[in-house]
Amino acid sequence: MALGSSSSGGTQITGTRVGSDSSGASCVITTDSEGSRLARQSSHVQSIELRTYVFLDSLQPQLAAYMGTVSQGFLPIPGDACLWLEVSPGMAVHRVTDIALKASTVRLGQMIVERAFGSLALYHRDQSNVLHSGDVVLEAIGSRVELRSRCEVSWTEIIRAITPDHAVLINRQNRRGSMIQAGMSMFILETEPAGYVLIAANEAEKASNITVVDVKAVGAFGRLTLAGREGDVEEAAAAAMRAISHINNKAS
Repeated sequence: MALGSSSSGGTQITGTRVGSDSSGASCVITTDSEGSRLARQSSHVQSIELRTYVFLDSLQPQLAAYMGTVSQGFLPIPGDACLWLEVSPGMAVHRVTDIALKASTVRLGQMIVERAFGSLALYHRDQSNVLHSGDVVLEAIGSRVELRSRCEVSWTEIIRAITPDHAVLINRQNRRGSMIQAGMSMFILETEPAGYVLIAANEAEKASNITVVDVKAVGAFGRLTLAGREGDVEEAAAAAMRAISHINNKAS
């Protein structure tokens, strides 16, 4: 559209009116083509589904060490606050990561892009920094913590006095955590979405003297394996399930 004056004294630039107030100041408005691009981008961000939002107030030593063995970015330190997010579609995790890192001084520990889902882990010593980045992400995608997916427990069990053969096979399959020994009891948990096993593991380690054998927080299902004396494992299992119940009580 050609430039021209309107009856109100404003000037049209590619169809967008730019007016001035009594003080003579004018506002800055993008052109129509830029406006439509931003609208499309905003629409895409608003379509991101929040599957998992897990805030860990203080990473426990074993869980922090385990996460460090799979971390592609900055390593977590025991006592760090951690935020684990899982979104859909998978490639949307790049936009969410960009928003989170620009919102505060959090460090990126992991970013995983799967076929359907994308996950990321943010760390910082200061809980407020982690929470602020989480709030900014939620606002950007038009979501709330209460709208995250519920945690479905696919399997949970305590196996007591594990046999030597069983222990050897578990240790050969899981080489990032600690080993399980014959005679120990074992707590196993499988969740959907996967990321919820992290809060179960962290709360279990807070509650009891157990050994973290395996924590898989990515994929279609999350899997947690803990070991220890029978009483300790029972106490850890109870704490893990309380954490899952708390997640579901806050989900809408």
